[in-house]
Amino acid sequence: MRVVSAKLNHFRNYESCDFAPCAGVNVLMGDNGQGKTNLLEALFLCCTGRSHRTRQDRELIGWEADFASVRVRAERSDGSHEVEVILPAGGKRKIKIAGREAARSGELMGHVTGVLFSPEDLRAVKDGPAERRRMVDMTLSQIRPAYYYALQRYNRALKQRNEALRAAAVNASLFSTLDTWDEQLAAAGAELMRHRRAYIERLSAAAEETYREIAGGRERLSVRYRPSVSAGDDAQSNMEALFGAREQDVRRLTTSVGAHRDEVLLAVEGREVRAYGSQGQQRTAALSLRLSELAVMRAEMGEWPVLMLDDVMSELDPSRRRHLIDRLDGIQTLVTCTDMSDLAGIRPGAAWRVSGANLTAF
Repeated sequence: MRVVSAKLNHFRNYESCDFAPCAGVNVLMGDNGQGKTNLLEALFLCCTGRSHRTRQDRELIGWEADFASVRVRAERSDGSHEVEVILPAGGKRKIKIAGREAARSGELMGHVTGVLFSPEDLRAVKDGPAERRRMVDMTLSQIRPAYYYALQRYNRALKQRNEALRAAAVNASLFSTLDTWDEQLAAAGAELMRHRRAYIERLSAAAEETYREIAGGRERLSVRYRPSVSAGDDAQSNMEALFGAREQDVRRLTTSVGAHRDEVLLAVEGREVRAYGSQGQQRTAALSLRLSELAVMRAEMGEWPVLMLDDVMSELDPSRRRHLIDRLDGIQTLVTCTDMSDLAGIRPGAAWRVSGANLTAF
């Protein structure tokens, strides 16, 4: 897949921007705060429907602007795809596919696909399970739209069940409404767990091999899926788990079991990377996960997604940087940096200087 053009209006600090990347490596160089990351964020928004930095659409709209929009055109093996996301300052966002307004947000998925690797990816290794679930959700939503819709149903049911728990604490007659939300949560949760299990099995195999290559064969990374419900691939098991936890949930006023409590465990030589890994091991694990994500997406969709590298080259030592560069052949890549010396070993196909949200080719 190749992004042919991107047009931004009132997005972050961009009043207007027309960007036409080449098929190879594209370098965006400039000082911090000039708009390099904002441009990658806009592209990622058209891949996933989400920003990787905020959940608030208002933060994506330029100061004093009434709206923001991002339109991306991509060429895939099956032809041209155009996606536009319009974010009004008031009201709901709009998504257009090939110029026509989409009825559901999930229609965005699969038209423009991408992997974004940034220094924040270390959070997926060092922080709690929510960050790792988010990484899995982002990828699976792109390659399997059914997963995205199941995730929407699950989150809605989870919100309603938690509200019902709080309401039942005040009015016991509302306790019976939990059955309805349990059914919806169990059905959507089982679907999420099936997709997650299959995906993480493939990711684990690729990540283990990638990590071994980067570490020179000295260490082994394992990526393991630990669902909140041990046999959660079917709705009945989820129902039983929810019912079994109901008394506890009523006391705590929150749902304690389900797909929102799933964990993805990362370990090097059997020791959890989050707690016991060195900084080098954590960085290698983060890089291995992103490179493996690329490989799984290619296997799933038959072509490479666009790769976005946001100021990561300066964070990697020469060995890890070289390994990443070796993987760029045949992949459209957008890489940001503050100085070209950060990109030693990369041969850019095109380069832009970014200053004050203005792009100048050089």
